Amino acid sequence: MKLGVMLPVSGVHASPANIVTIAQAAERLGWDSLWTYERLLRPMAGVWPGPDGTLQRLPELYGTTYEPLQTLGHVAALTSRITLGTSVLNALLHTPVMLARRLATLDRFSDGRVVAGVGQGSLPQEFATANVPWKRRGAGLDDMVAAIRAAWGPDPVEYDGRFYTIEASEINPKPVRGRIPIVMGVNTEAGVDRAARIADGIMPVAFSLDAITAQTARFRAAAERLGRDPAALTVTAQSNTPITRQPMPGDRPFLGGTPTQIAADIDRLRPHGITAVSFAMPPTDPIDVQIEMLEELRKLV
Repeated sequence: MKLGVMLPVSGVHASPANIVTIAQAAERLGWDSLWTYERLLRPMAGVWPGPDGTLQRLPELYGTTYEPLQTLGHVAALTSRITLGTSVLNALLHTPVMLARRLATLDRFSDGRVVAGVGQGSLPQEFATANVPWKRRGAGLDDMVAAIRAAWGPDPVEYDGRFYTIEASEINPKPVRGRIPIVMGVNTEAGVDRAARIADGIMPVAFSLDAITAQTARFRAAAERLGRDPAALTVTAQSNTPITRQPMPGDRPFLGGTPTQIAADIDRLRPHGITAVSFAMPPTDPIDVQIEMLEELRKLV
């Protein structure tokens, strides 16, 4: 089972020094991947319904979020083996050729270690800031992924899609192996089905064992119906609960708790075709304690 961890690009420990410390420690301890994510801004207005139904602001940790690809570019220079991924880039806030070139450049500097995790976005305020219509979500992501892959293809590149057009041109650099795996952050049936058509894998949030196994089965079955090889596609279960030093009670979130508790949950995932687990919520524990927990979990899994 491959293990990945989100770099401290937001939260109380977000800093260049701590990002480097966690990145190098994870590589040294045998972890498989490092991840960043994209948050363009933290609106002052409420955006998501709270327990009482009123709109709440995004959590305070989103007040500072380091830019994902620049962060990975820095980390690429200070590591040598570990995979570098985004979970996720809000792809529609970018233009295809610019995003394709930035990802390919990072892939070149890291000697082919990049995984491009993309999503369709969740905040209308970010779409407004990027001057992209909110209604473009969904179909726009299909077109974005196709245009990015076209830009990675042989020159001259030419693409004529629903929302994006590329006039016949040379577009370089290309990725080390000709293409970069594109995985999608999905949590709906429509998202799973879209990924089965266009993506190389999915990264759903593992709200429960039943939920993540059902999404995995749907993804692989849909891919097979489309003539794709399910075994060639990846499923990464993402935990949005921190690894903790103290045990969580019996009703704890799935993939949450101490390394021992999490390792037991991972054992339950193994028979279901899930290839990796990624921990996305930055802990508040001191950095040295976080590294101890990363080491313990790697040894247990």
